Amino acid sequence: MTSISGKTQNGFTYEGDYEHAKSGRLTWTATYRRGGDFFGMRHGRINDLLDVSMEEVDAAVKDDIESTWIQSH
Repeated sequence: MTSISGKTQNGFTYEGDYEHAKSGRLTWTATYRRGGDFFGMRHGRINDLLDVSMEEVDAAVKDDIESTWIQSH
C-alpha cells in the first residue's frame, strides 16, 4: 500500500492510500479534512495503468481523489 496526501482546489486536505489490485488496476481510499475537521471519506478505482511510471500513477491517483471530492460537493 502506498500513502498519498494533498490539497484539493476547493481547500480540503486529504490523506489516503492506494494499492495495485490486478493487472493495470488500483484502488484508493481518502479521508478529507478542512481546518483539521473531518469532512468525509471516498474511495475509487483506476484502470488501464499498465506500463505507467510511479510518478504518473501518483498523479493519476491525486487527480482522481480530487475530482471525486469536487464532484460530490
